[in-house]
Amino acid sequence: MPAHRAQKSASPAAAAPVFAALGDATRLGILLRLREDGPLSTTRLTANIRISRQAVTKHLETLEKARLLSSRHEGRERVWTLEAGRLKDAQAYIEQISGQWDQAIGRLRAFVERP
Repeated sequence: MPAHRAQKSASPAAAAPVFAALGDATRLGILLRLREDGPLSTTRLTANIRISRQAVTKHLETLEKARLLSSRHEGRERVWTLEAGRLKDAQAYIEQISGQWDQAIGRLRAFVERP
């Protein structure tokens, strides 16, 4: 990914809601399910999850608020879609931090190994 892209999308304020939303095993499972099975209705998403439909709905709303999911109504059902671009933004932020750490370690190594 180009450096300008990582710097542009890698602000802590923008990344924080994404990482907060990703910090729950149930929400991660929902994201993985949507990645594998494509857009799914709330009914299909709750079919194999061992928590109440209301709890799943709260998780879905948290993911939607973090813009990791989008939803649309199809008749009486609400259909959820993964927004992979937000995951790429989070990846860019991690890559930016990783690059900063690599640079800091390089400076430390140069300082320690200097004759």
